[in-house]
Amino acid sequence: MDHKSEQHEEIEALDSIYSGELQILETNPHKFMLTIKSEEYEPESENGLSCDLEFTYTAKYPEEPLDIRIESPENFEDGDEEKLLEHLKEQMEENLGMVMVFTLVSAAQEWLNVQWDRIKLHREEHAAKKLIEEEEAERKRFEGTRVTVETFMKWKEQFDEEMGHNKRRELALIQSKKLTGREMFMTDKTLNESDLKFLDEGDAVKVDESLFQNLDDLDLNDNDSNDDDSYRIEPVREYIDPVN
Repeated sequence: MDHKSEQHEEIEALDSIYSGELQILETNPHKFMLTIKSEEYEPESENGLSCDLEFTYTAKYPEEPLDIRIESPENFEDGDEEKLLEHLKEQMEENLGMVMVFTLVSAAQEWLNVQWDRIKLHREEHAAKKLIEEEEAERKRFEGTRVTVETFMKWKEQFDEEMGHNKRRELALIQSKKLTGREMFMTDKTLNESDLKFLDEGDAVKVDESLFQNLDDLDLNDNDSNDDDSYRIEPVREYIDPVN
């Protein structure tokens, strides 16, 4: 077999098939490159897969495998380059003795499409899972903690304490209760000063003089006034409540 002739004829056929997409890098030995893309590929985006396949003829190709390298992979996942190379090596072993670059390029193209479908499915499953998690979190946020009598009373006690309801309730209870004089004195400190104010104000004590107008008509002697308390007349003080 004339290996050089076989290689030259294959180069011409590939250039015709791929219509200018074939890039000749070297001629001795022949090294060339083709770019392959999966379906839905869009440059500079996360859509689709792409890479460059670099082929180098060996001395006895096609009776022996040629060298293949993967360059500029786009959107490949970890380990995809090694998987694609392994797939192409299997194809070369099956096609030894025949020119095979077109077959290898077609196999690589198909592998990218299958891999892209798998990546899309993985992304869709991840997005669906994330959506379910978000909906579950939103549902829990609105549902909150299930309320029981115990949890409600505990919450209400804490809420009343924070809002000061307990103190206001105690004050209202004190105000609604009928207080004794002692309780009023103990709770209202202003009463402590009322007596002092009462003594300081000269016009706070008034005497009803009409009570003493007819004292001459009474038959009183010193002994009676001292011994019999029934005839003792005390001046009546009219108490003016300083508050009112």
